[in-house]
Amino acid sequence: MPKLSIVVPCYNEQEALPLFYPAVEEVVQKISNLEIEYWLVDDGSADQTLEEMRKLHAMDPERVHYLTFSRNFGKESALYAGLEAATGDYVVVMDADLQDPPSFLPKMYSIIQTGEYDCVGTRRIDRTGEAKFKSFLSNKFYSVINRVSQNNIVPGARDYRMMTRQMVDAVLSMKEYSRFSKGIFSWVGFKTKYLEYKNVERVAGTTDWSTWKLFKYAMDGIADFSQAPLSLAVWLGTTSFVLSIIGLIFVIIRHFIEPANSAFGWSSMICIILLLGGLQLLCIGIVGRYIGRIYMQVKNRPIYIIKEKK
Repeated sequence: MPKLSIVVPCYNEQEALPLFYPAVEEVVQKISNLEIEYWLVDDGSADQTLEEMRKLHAMDPERVHYLTFSRNFGKESALYAGLEAATGDYVVVMDADLQDPPSFLPKMYSIIQTGEYDCVGTRRIDRTGEAKFKSFLSNKFYSVINRVSQNNIVPGARDYRMMTRQMVDAVLSMKEYSRFSKGIFSWVGFKTKYLEYKNVERVAGTTDWSTWKLFKYAMDGIADFSQAPLSLAVWLGTTSFVLSIIGLIFVIIRHFIEPANSAFGWSSMICIILLLGGLQLLCIGIVGRYIGRIYMQVKNRPIYIIKEKK
């Protein structure tokens, strides 16, 4: 009998977990000839999420497993830990807040069973209930990253997806310290079919993803899968250099043509110095961001540290 592993990264989901488990169970029990296991990953929650996981494990110790981190390592680390722990022939990743509809699971399984696809993902076709500015930034992010990266990330794509063991192993083979799963899922390839749905509100609790955190996450994604910022630094430096040469030639020519008016004053000079200095700092900052990622990678620190596992 094939096995399906359900991986659920959790951070402060004490209110959602008691609702998540019965909702998913109601759906998966309708899928015949399929063994189910759960892997709940506590990403160093500050509430009673771990206690709720222990309760679920006590109710069904054979199928419900959990692991908790020694501190908060981030959702990407929790997702990776869950994939490492999963033993199923197929693995599905979903959130505990039920924004990923469990009702899709039978359809996802039936599609992946045909052998035509290695992954069945989901994408939101609208963002009803979400702040307009947040939605605007999200839409622009997909537009930008698909232009500057060789990977094609489907707009609105969620981490909610069902994958074959072969694809999961490919994802796990990427031992990157800085992880951007949407980009990784795209980079490893494999044929993927996307199911569309409208935005679903959280069943309980509040999201930890503020606009600022999402912005930083987007910047990490661009840095992880594109060298465009480095190219931008090169072009800015080149443009600045060319304009400086043109300006220098202009000043020399004007000195010989109009000697009396050749002095521009210190204000103009300060503006030019600040402009060039700002461009230099911008370019150094871009290069430094990439060097920082290299620095963290070569340290070879673990992606996560487990405190408790059942």
